[in-house]
Amino acid sequence: MEFFRNTNIDFLGKKWYFLAFSLVFSVAGICSMLFWHGIPYGVDFRGGTLVYVKFSHTPNDNALRAAMDRAGLHNAKIQRYDQPSNNEVLIDLDVQETSEKALDEGKTRIINTLETSAPAGKVDLNNSSSLAIKNYLMDKDPMHLGSDADQKYTQQAQAIVDARDKGQGGVLSSFDQLKGGVDPAVAASLPDGFYLSDFSVRNVEIVGPQVGAQLRRQALLATAYSLAGMLIYLGFRFEWIYGVAAVVTVFHDTLITVGAFSLLNKDISLTVIAAILTLIGYSNNDTIVVFDRIRENIKLMRREKLSEIVNRSINQTLSRTILTAGLTFLTVLALYLFGGEVLRGFSLALVIGILIGTYSSIAIAAPILVAYQDWRISKGKRPAAMPVRAK
Repeated sequence: MEFFRNTNIDFLGKKWYFLAFSLVFSVAGICSMLFWHGIPYGVDFRGGTLVYVKFSHTPNDNALRAAMDRAGLHNAKIQRYDQPSNNEVLIDLDVQETSEKALDEGKTRIINTLETSAPAGKVDLNNSSSLAIKNYLMDKDPMHLGSDADQKYTQQAQAIVDARDKGQGGVLSSFDQLKGGVDPAVAASLPDGFYLSDFSVRNVEIVGPQVGAQLRRQALLATAYSLAGMLIYLGFRFEWIYGVAAVVTVFHDTLITVGAFSLLNKDISLTVIAAILTLIGYSNNDTIVVFDRIRENIKLMRREKLSEIVNRSINQTLSRTILTAGLTFLTVLALYLFGGEVLRGFSLALVIGILIGTYSSIAIAAPILVAYQDWRISKGKRPAAMPVRAK
């Protein structure tokens, strides 16, 4: 199957337009990283606290952010995750304590921040543990169990937690929702000591600054090793100039992708790094296809200029490039649109990277070969990208 047959597009004749396009986006990304948003590291790399909160209604992000500021939790990042109808948000705080005590303190601090009208003397049932509920029932003893209360109330407390977390998704809006799964006497006693807020803190995760720094270093090393490996491989497979062209192209793709995240102020997480490494391989594979066709045509068109050979090679592989890149792009676009908030950064990196990677294989990698050969000829040296012409 081919979209294009016998095309004769002068790609090299448009190299200055391609260069201008790349410069605009590269410089914009660099300026954003240096002067505007910086490199927006996610909590994986900078350290911090992630708080997962479930609401009984659609949360107001601006109101949440204002509440965080009033509580002294500045620069909080609020983002939705999972399905919008689930009313779940992820609050990213720049709090980097790593002890077990810090987890409880972080959860308590968020609860105190979000609670605006807590009745005096009552505890929030939506944010209470089974142990706290059990202790309340032991003191109240609504079933009049006496000495046999421990096991029974442990079961009742767990039944309340299960009804809240499994039956109602983590947030009770009415005590009546406990009927059927909890003893009637226990359910009737709960309003005396508990009230129901409109949210529940589901989980708290903390990444320390040392772990974040180590992950940043490992991510940089992984990217550097992959680039070095490609340079060595292509140096043996073709000639070293092919390896240099491929590495420059992949660096160009990575720079624009990271720059786009900076311009959009989207966090770069471990999944984004995984996507970038995936794109390095994808872009390199597309570049090798073009290079392989150039090498084949060099043997068949020994008397032609390298620029003409490169143009013809790109045109010959254009249909394959469009088919492969187009199908891959549709897949990652669907992932971006329907994959949910958790995969949003990963899929966004793939969407940007596939577009830029396909473009750069045509507009960046091949022109580097021609530019290098022209430079060698201007210095009176033998062309490096193609063999000596037969006499």
